[in-house]
Amino acid sequence: MVAGLLGRKVGMTQIFDSVGQVIPATVIQAGPCHVLQLRTVERDGYEAVQLGYLDKPRRLAGRSVRGHVAKLESKRQKRRAAGGMEAVPKADCEPKRWVREFRGPIEGLQVGQELKVDVFSEIVAVDVVGTSKGRGTAGVMKRHGFHGQRASHGVKKVHRHAGSTGCCTDPHRIFKGRRMPGHYGAVRRTVRNLKVVQVDVENNLLVVRGAIPGPNGGYVMIQQTNKL
Repeated sequence: MVAGLLGRKVGMTQIFDSVGQVIPATVIQAGPCHVLQLRTVERDGYEAVQLGYLDKPRRLAGRSVRGHVAKLESKRQKRRAAGGMEAVPKADCEPKRWVREFRGPIEGLQVGQELKVDVFSEIVAVDVVGTSKGRGTAGVMKRHGFHGQRASHGVKKVHRHAGSTGCCTDPHRIFKGRRMPGHYGAVRRTVRNLKVVQVDVENNLLVVRGAIPGPNGGYVMIQQTNKL
């Protein structure tokens, strides 16, 4: 079965182990998640489970979103039923704010099933996927860690500039990949092989060693690591 859940980053803390050493840890609110769909090789060409996290108020959910999780009567649905087409099973739950898929075997899962953080009880390490903090347009010192120009009298108002970036007459251009100022952050990032420190089933909390991408409250995907 796919060992994966959706959740939100709560924040960072530190935990002391049995010998008194400090473990830097991140607390994740993982689940509960509803199984919305099951992808099969026969119908979709691959195997995956689609999970939904956090209920969305129905007044904020469009008809397509509500119809994704529950059966809605419509003329098209009646025509499809009259033609002998089998309806896709629905989870029969509230609309979800965040929906993602986890690829892998789907044995033991069924649509509408609720998955909780106890799926990680026997898992040693996980991979966490999130969106890093967006920092807007940043300079080379913040974006790439450049040292900047000298702070001497000969350097005037260019202390944080990148310096020369061009070439001579040959090749008369700037090569691709040159590190320059630009958009920094707000991209998908994966942190692999984070050790599971604690699983709190009662409060739906997962504690992992180390840091994960994104701000506090940001959505993350947690899955059993594939790194040996």
